[in-house]
Amino acid sequence: MFFPTRYILFLRVQCIKMLVVVLSVCFFSGRALGEVRYSVPEELQRGSVIGNLAQDLKLNVDELIRRNARVVAEGSRQFCELSTETGSLLVSERMDREELCTQTEVCIIQFQLLLENPLKVYSLVLDIQDINDNSPFFDNGQIEMELLESTILGRRFPLESAQDPDMGANSVQHYRLSENDYFALEMNTQMNANAYPELVLKKPLDRESQVDHFLTISGVDGGHPPRSGTASIHIHVLDANDNIPVFGQRVYKAYIHENSDHGTVLAKLNATDLDSGLYGEISYSFSHMPDKTKGVVMIDPVTGEVRVAGSIDYEEASTHELDVQAKDGGGQSSHCKLIIEVTDLNDNAPVIEIKSASLSVSEDASPGTMVALLNVYDLDTGASGRVICDISDDVPFRLVSEVKNYFMLITDGVLDREKQSYYNITVTAMDAGTPPMFSSKVVPIMIGDVNDNPPVFTHSEYTIQVPENKAQGFLVTRVRAMDADARQNAQIQYSLAEDAISYFSLNAETGEIFTLRPFDYETSSHFCIRVMAQDGGNPPFTSTCTVRVFIGDENDNAPVVLYPVQSTVHIADDIVPLAAPKGYLVTKVVAVDADAGHNAWLSYHIVKATQHNLFSIGLHCGEIRTLRPFADDDEPKQLLVIAVRDNGHESFSTTATVNIAIGEGLPVIDELSAFGLDESRVRDDFIMYLIITLAVVSVLFLILITVVVYMRFCRRSYMHRSSTKLPVFPSTYGPPGYFDVSRCGTLQDDDRYSSFLTTGSWRGDFRFGPEVFDYDTPKKSGTMLHVIGDKTANVKVGPCANLSVRR
Repeated sequence: MFFPTRYILFLRVQCIKMLVVVLSVCFFSGRALGEVRYSVPEELQRGSVIGNLAQDLKLNVDELIRRNARVVAEGSRQFCELSTETGSLLVSERMDREELCTQTEVCIIQFQLLLENPLKVYSLVLDIQDINDNSPFFDNGQIEMELLESTILGRRFPLESAQDPDMGANSVQHYRLSENDYFALEMNTQMNANAYPELVLKKPLDRESQVDHFLTISGVDGGHPPRSGTASIHIHVLDANDNIPVFGQRVYKAYIHENSDHGTVLAKLNATDLDSGLYGEISYSFSHMPDKTKGVVMIDPVTGEVRVAGSIDYEEASTHELDVQAKDGGGQSSHCKLIIEVTDLNDNAPVIEIKSASLSVSEDASPGTMVALLNVYDLDTGASGRVICDISDDVPFRLVSEVKNYFMLITDGVLDREKQSYYNITVTAMDAGTPPMFSSKVVPIMIGDVNDNPPVFTHSEYTIQVPENKAQGFLVTRVRAMDADARQNAQIQYSLAEDAISYFSLNAETGEIFTLRPFDYETSSHFCIRVMAQDGGNPPFTSTCTVRVFIGDENDNAPVVLYPVQSTVHIADDIVPLAAPKGYLVTKVVAVDADAGHNAWLSYHIVKATQHNLFSIGLHCGEIRTLRPFADDDEPKQLLVIAVRDNGHESFSTTATVNIAIGEGLPVIDELSAFGLDESRVRDDFIMYLIITLAVVSVLFLILITVVVYMRFCRRSYMHRSSTKLPVFPSTYGPPGYFDVSRCGTLQDDDRYSSFLTTGSWRGDFRFGPEVFDYDTPKKSGTMLHVIGDKTANVKVGPCANLSVRR
């Protein structure tokens, strides 16, 4: 024994603990993914209980019988069966792990639990655990060796390894050698981690004293209790032949495609012996050949060439490991390992099996209804084993896969028996090999008939425009629906949604929609009506359409002057400095119109003035400016009557009175000395501002001081008209239904206005105080919202208007 017994027992206990943890993790992770996994030992008796499927899947035992529950396996052998009386999974056939999973650490068998009415599939996985049911054995029970008496001490002689079909701890763990004085047993590990025993000479051989040595080698596995196998070693002591054959490599690897022709050379092994004559003649042979390799390969005893002798099939064995022996004429030998890797070819077509199929499916079946379950698999591996399953595109079905190698044929659209009552669905499976291989199968499906034709509107959405102020009973439109059914099922009744019956009426037979009242664009500009059509079937079908009614605007509102506030008692004066230059902005007439579009496009005209050559007004913005500087003989009180007209087909108008007072001593900024600045002055100002900006950026501290001084100067020195406030429109001045909808915040509450003029205000518009955004839109009409009661409507103001009106 080469390892202490206590150490080996410790390793076994640790391996068992790790195995329990791994199996627990696999079991619970499998359940989390909708997969039931059981771990069972091999060689269970027929009828042994593996686990209770009904309890693990939370199914009633009665449901198993009713839904014809059964267990199906991939392949021809059925190793387990379902007891529908108890819900237990039972062993139905002997499971030999060595037969099922040769030289594989993990042995997995895949099953599926199939339930019908409705169809349901659960994945079952059996993890076959190895038991110590095989004893180690040596292919050659009698090992013959011939050694020279001149063999040096410590010389190692490789022996063949004991074979054990069991895996892991149940395979060969160590070797024992019978008691003797000349030889000891040691282990040697190859590059692929396979260990084999070697005889080590520990005492010089003396042919005269002992010609033959008889030993016994035992291979012991790690089972409980352990099993062992023995082989006899006969060592014959020779004279003079003191060199053994030596292979060029300890391990040879060869690669071959499956289905290769007989006689194809796999590898050429080469061993040399320094002896001459009979002792230098080497013969090659396989010292150990697994059952799966017998008859597949052969070796030339003279040349060492290994050739294909039988059928190479990757699906039967992907790897072949052979022990090769080179023996000279003196009986000395050495060993090497030959590993043959088989490359998989795409030589298997996909297999399609119909596990379950419904004879018919109702035409009102919802999308996703399963009609057939297909098991599609390919015996090849890698890309050649990946299967793509498809059906034709012109059928209302599709394939989905939730369990590996299983495809559900489900409905993928509306079935209509009146169009097609029978389908022959061709299922085509193609693997990913090169070249790919195909297989196909036809699945017949019958379509069951139901009453499934609802009414269909000729248009899903109607868009109608109705002028405002039309009398009650005005015909809005007519909706129409068609039903593919006949007789009673095709008789259609129309109805309106409840939210529309207070505004519209509907003829239930013809689908004609009428108004119940005149509409006002300024109150309601749009209606969305839902119309329902119901046939006479049992049960009835309904469908809906949307009718969008847009109320067209008519010019039925006159402009309203917001500023200056028109009062029968007193109209406030606008004061302008006597030294005001030409083009000076005196004030602004602000008016709005509750109509929309061109009907709300306002124009301003001076119809009466104290002096006709002194002031002008902007046609669309209402700004009143000076036409020339004031003279000493001009009247100090000026009265202007402004006419405000809309742009409707039949125009509405209103007038506004503006009082202007010319005041002496009011300051005028030097910048306001002329209406038009020449381009050179503007260019010089731009260059000056650019230089100032660059200087400020370079000196950050200076810019801070400059900004503070500039802000103080701007707020104190540039304000004028302290005695006269610019237009502020509190809610009491305008009509009670106006409020700001400009979305620019141009109108604020009274306590938020701070009226003043800024540099260049005489050639611009009035400015509002802090927190007010100046939304100046020349050549375009601003938009306001006219509020009447609880309804709102768009109201247009002049193109230069930069304010809105609040409620």
